[in-house]
Amino acid sequence: MKLFEVVKAGHDFGNAPVLRDVSFEIEEGESFGIIGPNGSGKSTLIKGMTGLLSLTRGEVRYRGRPVKAIAKKELARQIAVLEQEGTPALTFSVEEIVAMGRYPWLKPLADLSLRDQGLVRNVLKSLGLWEIRTQSIATLSGGQRQLVSLARAMAQEPQVLILDEPTTYLDIGHQTLVMEHVRRWHAEQGITVIMVLHDLNLAAQYCTKLLLLEDGQVRSCGDMSEVLKEGIISKVYHTDLIMIEHPVLGVPQFLLTSK
Repeated sequence: MKLFEVVKAGHDFGNAPVLRDVSFEIEEGESFGIIGPNGSGKSTLIKGMTGLLSLTRGEVRYRGRPVKAIAKKELARQIAVLEQEGTPALTFSVEEIVAMGRYPWLKPLADLSLRDQGLVRNVLKSLGLWEIRTQSIATLSGGQRQLVSLARAMAQEPQVLILDEPTTYLDIGHQTLVMEHVRRWHAEQGITVIMVLHDLNLAAQYCTKLLLLEDGQVRSCGDMSEVLKEGIISKVYHTDLIMIEHPVLGVPQFLLTSK
């Protein structure tokens, strides 16, 4: 079943086009990655898909309805977004931040129900955050804050999780931790996961479908193995690369070469 339909999407910042005639579809339940060099329009596209940005041209449809026609609260009940910066260093506790994921479901001024509280508790335990639930978010590392952001998204009970470069500031250990939790959530709940990724090797390991953007245009879209071709990736990224097969997972992996 089609979940998102992006039809001839275009956007300009001033006189500079950032997206140009971008069209593709995402099926329900997919793990879909968006890749491309810096400035290729990835984050702008995500903002258009979530209704945070009104595109200059074209249309984005969610379950057959134009995103711009769907109320923000209704979208928040369906779609959770995890940004690359994670949760800012605020004074709220870990548990308070995670509980914010329930707000789209609450009536104005209403407190969390027993079900809400139980859901928050289960999410905190599943991500290993229970022991630090009373700590201020400001005391945590970047990796821990990103886990808290993921926990907040899980508490939201969305049908779609969108991650905008979620591992950019994380070390290898925390990258794996975040991505493995996302993979498990995707498998257990059957949600649709859409990821903007800089790391091509992570994209190969965690996505089944990929969209490759260059200069705001679609260069390739399809199964991961169809998009991650050594020739097109080297050309789009203007870098000499060697593609090998992951010895365990059997997916493409890219190595840099030096001249």
